[in-house]
Amino acid sequence: VHRGTMNATPLLSAITVDTGRDPDASVIWMHGLGDTGHGWSQVVPELGLPPTLSVRFVFPHAPSMPVTINQGYVMPAWYDIRAADLTSRADLAGVGASRNRIEAMVAAERARGVAASRIVLAGFSQGGVIALHTGLRHAERLAGIVGMSTYLVDPGSLAAEASDANRAVPILLAHGLRDPVIRYEWAEASRNALEKGGWKVEWHAYPMEHEASHAEIRAVGAFLARVLAAKASG
Repeated sequence: VHRGTMNATPLLSAITVDTGRDPDASVIWMHGLGDTGHGWSQVVPELGLPPTLSVRFVFPHAPSMPVTINQGYVMPAWYDIRAADLTSRADLAGVGASRNRIEAMVAAERARGVAASRIVLAGFSQGGVIALHTGLRHAERLAGIVGMSTYLVDPGSLAAEASDANRAVPILLAHGLRDPVIRYEWAEASRNALEKGGWKVEWHAYPMEHEASHAEIRAVGAFLARVLAAKASG
């Protein structure tokens, strides 16, 4: 068995849910701070995907680390959060490390025979940060990016680091109007930065806090059904 170069970044353990036999599409879905892949793995039936679509959902578990904003308690996290304000909250080295971990998971799906154009990166809160950060920089065109209750970290680096292949990748962002954790105006600023950079964003806002709603899950399901509808050619 040829193990290639993925040994440099060991694959995270994950929950997988297949919606049909021999899935030809993949959704890698990252949880939020303090959660695990189990938390979101129950969502698949609520998405309302068409039965003709065979998708492998991969819900990785973030590594555990001390989180500064939570008094240094060790918990599952994609990166450290140092402060409550937008500009200094994210540990960019940690964001980069998580990007590498998710790139390794994308590579594993590609090795399984799934075309990059049939792979979606999705995430909630911290997980959404990683979905956006990784997806916009991924070298091959992806099927789409989903960010729920999240924001665009380090927008100043995006123009230089964004992949040309994903300049037109479909993006869905959804947010709670009363979110006290990642404020609604942060999400709006992220949306504006993406649109100013030339990306088209499907935007949804809901009367909720830092959480998910049934209507939001159905909107994500409709987005996934649309971006994964066409089979990869060849």
